[in-house]
Amino acid sequence: MKRLATNSDAARDLASGRYRIRKLDAGGLAAVPIPWMRDAGWNPGLHDAETFITADPDGFLVGELDGQPIAAVSGVRYDDTFGFLGCYIVLEPFRGRGYGMAIHEAARQHLEGCTQGGDGVLENVEKYKQIGRVYAYRNARYEGVKQATNWNPAKPLHDACEVSLEQIEALDRMCFPAPRSAFLKAWLHQPDAFALAAAEAGNSASGAVRGYGVIRKCSRGWKIGPLFAQDADTADDLFRGLVERIPTGDSFVLDIAEPNDGAKALVARYGMREVFATARMYTGPFPQVRLDWVYGVTTFELG
Repeated sequence: MKRLATNSDAARDLASGRYRIRKLDAGGLAAVPIPWMRDAGWNPGLHDAETFITADPDGFLVGELDGQPIAAVSGVRYDDTFGFLGCYIVLEPFRGRGYGMAIHEAARQHLEGCTQGGDGVLENVEKYKQIGRVYAYRNARYEGVKQATNWNPAKPLHDACEVSLEQIEALDRMCFPAPRSAFLKAWLHQPDAFALAAAEAGNSASGAVRGYGVIRKCSRGWKIGPLFAQDADTADDLFRGLVERIPTGDSFVLDIAEPNDGAKALVARYGMREVFATARMYTGPFPQVRLDWVYGVTTFELG
């Protein structure tokens, strides 16, 4: 496995103390990686800093050279079996000198003992293989624009914040490799967002949740994620219900896991166009989840 070269600038600067890697809090996330992500065209959500940090308060790192931030990464440890790497950016003047490898190694150390997932750009798949990742499948981002048509879902939906969190967590755990209670609470209740759930027998208090989804305001337009549902009709209802709540003319995106044929049919049905793709890769055993229920990935940064 490729490691930080001992003769690299980063290795020398780590040894001398010029290069320092430290944790970020929500304020630090808002001040450093989030603007970088926005400038790179990743289009973060308006409240990603305060929601992301709840997934793992120890999982967000910045690398500083002589006190100036030059690199960032996240290594979110959900439990002792699964973690996810993301938010990886190195400022261009400092690339190819080991600073990115050094901070990436720090994140991987935080996830030691876990299966480590990540979504990387397709052109870097071979580079990620050098650090032990194995290709699993392709994710794709699709974009649409809300038209002035009828977006009413076929069946009634509930505000997910009024549905049993325990039931949402039960469905989420079938679609995501680890429990993430604190993150879900923050994600469902974030400002400038809508969260909907489909409950069996229309019972929002105790009925089993057949699907749920969130749409959040971003730097540009809106992002849907997650969109988890036990069947295509429920996914369609949730999709329509979420889009219904945003202004006509606004853009929206949905990140799909391509092994889910139902998700591919959904984006085709609404005339959405592919604008970006990633490779889902893992270091360690592939998680066993219901990809056929994953109609929309939560985020490319957190899995």
